[in-house]
Amino acid sequence: MITSIQFGSKQIDFNVVYSDRKTLGITVTPDMDVLVKAPVDSSIQKIKEKILKKAPWIIKQQSYFLSFHPKTTKRKYISGETHLYLGRQYLLKIELSKDESVKLKGKYIEVRTSTISNVKKIMLNWYLHQAKIKYHNIAQPLIEKFKKYNVEPNSIVLREMPARWGSCTPKGKIILNPELIKAPKGCIEYVIIHELCHLVHYDHTQKFIDLQTKEMPNWEKWKTKLEKLLA
Repeated sequence: MITSIQFGSKQIDFNVVYSDRKTLGITVTPDMDVLVKAPVDSSIQKIKEKILKKAPWIIKQQSYFLSFHPKTTKRKYISGETHLYLGRQYLLKIELSKDESVKLKGKYIEVRTSTISNVKKIMLNWYLHQAKIKYHNIAQPLIEKFKKYNVEPNSIVLREMPARWGSCTPKGKIILNPELIKAPKGCIEYVIIHELCHLVHYDHTQKFIDLQTKEMPNWEKWKTKLEKLLA
């Protein structure tokens, strides 16, 4: 059952699931959905009062997850257009050639192609290839550090995700968004550390935040940078 309350100028939508439990619990998911698990005899008025009381926390949690929602920017893939790679802006330079390639040259991303309509596909494949290499190199020392907590991901995979930079499955698979390769190394480290922390604490509890702060004291700096850079 989905309903909502008004908190100031903000509307908070939430989904209620009734079950055989004694207490009422509120969870904010990484997709910023609000889930309420309530005893079967709970009135909707009582649930709304609880949501209203917890509204500042709910909004704070939704804001926290917002940094894991990539912003989509329409690109034309034409010469002179700017593109990001590891936090730096590059100018796209397209050259007609029999061969297809992508190279970084000074302030340019130089794309060689025989067909202009292929530029987008060539660049996306290049970004994906770079992401596979860079993510592995960045993640490996971090994975080694987390072995002291007796955890280790069973795999790291790349997957396009419209609403997340990364995620961690209950079975220990870490999924990273290829788009993250456009952000600085510190941002990539932040997302990987965030997901590694989930191997220790699956939910976003205070213990999770404390562990993330311990392993990356300046994580808020990189979170903010990630939000601004790809906005």
